[in-house]
Amino acid sequence: MARQLLQDRTPAAYAGVEAYAQKHSAEDAGALAWLVLGYARWLDHDYPHTIEALNRAKIHAGDLGDYVAFYLGSAYLQSGHSAEAVATLAPFSQTYPDSLLSRDVEVVYASALTSEGHPDQAVALLEPHREPLRADVELNLGRAFEASGQTAKASAAFRNVYYNLPTAPEADAAGTELRKLANGARIPGTLAERHTRADLLSKGRRWSDAADMYRDLLDEIPPAERPSMQLELASVLEKSNNYRDAKQVLNTVPESTPAIAAQKLFLVGEAARAANDDDGFLRAQGSLRELAPTSNWLEQSLLSSGNMYLLRRDYDHAIDSYRELQERFPNGSRAAYAHWKVAWLSLRQARLDEAKKGFEQQIALYPNSAEVPAALYWRGRLAEEDSEIGKARAFYLKLSDRFRNYYYAELARQRLKTLPSNVEAIHYALLDHVPAMNEAPKVEVEPVPDDDLRVQKAHLLENGALLDFAVRELQADATVDGGKWEAMEMARMCADSGRYDRAIQVMKRTVPSYFAVDIPDLPRPYWEALFPKAYWGDLKRYSEQNELDPYLVASLIRQESEFNPNAISHANAVGLMQLLPATGKHVAKELKLYHFNPSELYTPTVNLELGTRYFKSMVDKFGSFEYALAAYNAGSDRVEDWLSQGKYRDVPEFVESIPFSETREYVQAIVRNTNVYRQLYGTP
Repeated sequence: MARQLLQDRTPAAYAGVEAYAQKHSAEDAGALAWLVLGYARWLDHDYPHTIEALNRAKIHAGDLGDYVAFYLGSAYLQSGHSAEAVATLAPFSQTYPDSLLSRDVEVVYASALTSEGHPDQAVALLEPHREPLRADVELNLGRAFEASGQTAKASAAFRNVYYNLPTAPEADAAGTELRKLANGARIPGTLAERHTRADLLSKGRRWSDAADMYRDLLDEIPPAERPSMQLELASVLEKSNNYRDAKQVLNTVPESTPAIAAQKLFLVGEAARAANDDDGFLRAQGSLRELAPTSNWLEQSLLSSGNMYLLRRDYDHAIDSYRELQERFPNGSRAAYAHWKVAWLSLRQARLDEAKKGFEQQIALYPNSAEVPAALYWRGRLAEEDSEIGKARAFYLKLSDRFRNYYYAELARQRLKTLPSNVEAIHYALLDHVPAMNEAPKVEVEPVPDDDLRVQKAHLLENGALLDFAVRELQADATVDGGKWEAMEMARMCADSGRYDRAIQVMKRTVPSYFAVDIPDLPRPYWEALFPKAYWGDLKRYSEQNELDPYLVASLIRQESEFNPNAISHANAVGLMQLLPATGKHVAKELKLYHFNPSELYTPTVNLELGTRYFKSMVDKFGSFEYALAAYNAGSDRVEDWLSQGKYRDVPEFVESIPFSETREYVQAIVRNTNVYRQLYGTP
């Protein structure tokens, strides 16, 4: 009931939890129910009902008293009852000295003190907490300084938030306070502060706001600094796809230094490329090659041209660009990728000797690169085609042993089954370049210290579906005692609360190299958290209705939403299988689901019914799960276009040839994950 209330906050959910709280009002369970009700009301900004519920929770709050007091005091403050907030929060530090909420409480308490005319006390409370910098502390400290007449200190605190934390929610409020202090004039700030804000806005991907800041600065900075800032402005304009304005800015940039000239040429080239002005792009790249042959701007430009030609299927020119990038910058961050593209496109162009050499060089030169599994596999395939069975077996075995659950490792094992059994693998010195996986201590599931007070508190919070609070308590406890049980218990808690996505994320952080190890090398609970059978009844039923492998569908969902039914993509795709509302409506009509509402896509059962039917239509259209997955991610038209680009040996060659890295990795990940599901759980 608590989970349903916190998720939906419907009248029925409120009524259910309140009825439980009333029935158990004299018990600890009743206090927990009142806390959940109060927190739900807090989320709805219904502060009077928050206060009512939390006052009822207070009587039997016990170990959860700090949570009750914090949200009660906060609700008093938000509803204008600052005296009651002060009275509620004043004894907090003595009553709950070990609470994780202590710093948050002091911020709210200080705000209440300021409202009650005691700003000096608020200042004394907050000043010890200024490091590390936190926006809420600094904003409330600024307000306390202002109320006590210390306007210079108030301005400094507000400026600290506005300029040094510009993407924080409190930054706009700090700006408002600064305008008040300036009597409506422009917000005060040094050139350095304003430049810092612009840079941080850019780093936070707030391109438009960053561009406005850079524009404001251009007329005030010293002339020597102006070209650099013009380039920063042009760069954020290009990142926001405003190439027209970027080009106008670039036309005014003087090439005052070689570094300025190189960056300008790169940005000019990118603007030309975006406008499909090939001549302009190549002229800029040619000038960059002459002016700054070792600069990272040329490296980036060569990567752009390689990718541009790749998408246009001009493979010879793509090879030229990628090869030049790798040869000029053999130790650069893009060298391994560029080298792989040369090798792969050589194979696609049927230049097999060049491809063999390229695959072997990939392993020798870049043994730690992400492309090594593919290089091992395809070198093995070419050895097979040359009837070099011993060599092929050596490559496949290395791949299977070192990259145990990778996409290409399973393909290698399938190829090994087809090789003549009387031919042994040969020792091939090149394979010694592939480094062994770092030895990690054996992972064991440690028992959770259930007698630990903070763990017990976390379990109480979990019972009330207050997952964020429960996880925070576990993290704090594990930090103190170094507990290795923390990750598994957090994952268990998240999964039991229906937050499979958070459980997956916890385990990914805990064992980042899990795909390289064999199933027995990690405890089974780790694998089950990483690959949950969530919503399994409906998932299996709708998969089988559509003649789909349930594990494939589970893997697709894991890749799309990590089993978060409320996930929304940047393209507005919704739910477990990330369906666009228009797609959902279309499939619902096919299935004769009358009165369908797009909001139903958040309901797992509905999303699974529509999503599996839609994916089945992709399978029916293309005949291969890999093609269907590519279409699910990138669209049917693109897959039809890619399939028309010539013959492929088989499906894996098509998959590796997908020009969009996102789609290629998406397909490979889902196929790989399906194999892991099958290893873990057997027949669906």
